[in-house]
Amino acid sequence: MLPAVALLKKQLSMISRFHSAFPLPVVLASAFLVAAHTTALSAPHAKPRAAAHKQKAAAPAEPAMTTDANGQSVPVLANKAWVLMDFNTGQLLASSNPDEPLPPASLTKMMTSYLVEQALKSGKVKPNDPVTMSLSAWCRGGKEGDSCMFVPLNAQASLMDMLRGVVIASGNDASKALAEHIGGSEPGFVAMMNTEAKKLGMSKTQFANSAGLPDPNNKASARDLAVLAAAIIRNSAEYYPIYAERQFSYNGIKQGNRNALLYTDPTVDGLKTGHTDEAGYCLTASAKRNGMRLISVIMNADSKQARADQTRVLFNWGYANFEEATPAQAGATLASAKVTYGVAPTVNAGLAQPWTLVLPKGQAAAVKTAITLNPAIEAPIAKGAVIGKIVATANGKQLGEAPVVALADVERAGFFERLRQRVVGWFSK
Repeated sequence: MLPAVALLKKQLSMISRFHSAFPLPVVLASAFLVAAHTTALSAPHAKPRAAAHKQKAAAPAEPAMTTDANGQSVPVLANKAWVLMDFNTGQLLASSNPDEPLPPASLTKMMTSYLVEQALKSGKVKPNDPVTMSLSAWCRGGKEGDSCMFVPLNAQASLMDMLRGVVIASGNDASKALAEHIGGSEPGFVAMMNTEAKKLGMSKTQFANSAGLPDPNNKASARDLAVLAAAIIRNSAEYYPIYAERQFSYNGIKQGNRNALLYTDPTVDGLKTGHTDEAGYCLTASAKRNGMRLISVIMNADSKQARADQTRVLFNWGYANFEEATPAQAGATLASAKVTYGVAPTVNAGLAQPWTLVLPKGQAAAVKTAITLNPAIEAPIAKGAVIGKIVATANGKQLGEAPVVALADVERAGFFERLRQRVVGWFSK
């Protein structure tokens, strides 16, 4: 490329030669173009702009909101059903079609893993028990889209490896093999699944197989699946960490947990994904932030990304809008109740179980309690017997109530002591 000055001289010379051939306006235009070109050449080179993908990412769009029947503003999610439940109380913070029975796909496997965990707790099975991969359970390489643990035909794996194959790898083969091992057959195990579902109060659920394969009789509601997730967290606590494991290797094959939130949100520690063409993309997840645990269920989302994004929306919305309060501590003396015909004239009263309320953010400080005791409490009284109730309110609105119980036994007094108390009672009226 010629230096700027040399190029300018050359272009001016050309203008001079053609001056007689072209009118003045053309000459002036040519001079203007030369000046502009020279300026561009002499200016310092601008730094290239950063690629668009390197620019600062825009903040994610706020989710669409609507108002529910209670006047509460809740997220709008593109799926067939969803719930957000508080773990401690079982209270639904928000939902859409929570009780509609839908195909749950591999969310079915939560009941399979739960029954295995309960069998481990009871001692019915042991962690190192060998479980055989039968022909009926064997996965033929996933050619038809099956999720597989890939245990070879007629080979054996430990029960704990099989459990991880269900929870992490979502293996249909592992689910069926465990069902046969514990139930004697898959139909026998399915009967156990349905019995347990009724026991847990899963009234809109009916299982037809152990893996969640398509079947018109295999249905569950979002609320029921949240209840099942809570049972796993509460009753299988020693095995629940498995649901947070990000990968599982067996027979030289490494598989990652399909719950995308385990990789992006440190507060999420479970539970299970599912997908079939009929069920769409499903996800049951749980998170714990500042001591408060929430459970979400997404059913029939459009994609893996959608089910993960919708779960994030629910968790962020729930933690931003609700908080837990403990109006009274279990075991603490809240009142002294008068007892007639007892060896002691009074008994301490309080809560037998922890009591938690879920409130809109900012209302916990406004909670007040009032205790009402039964008017006639007569010995004998057993520790734990209900003798009243405690009611919690905030800003004049009742939030909940809990039973108040006797915190100690009170034996019945002898005949003469009871007679004395009766006489005293006559004269005190």
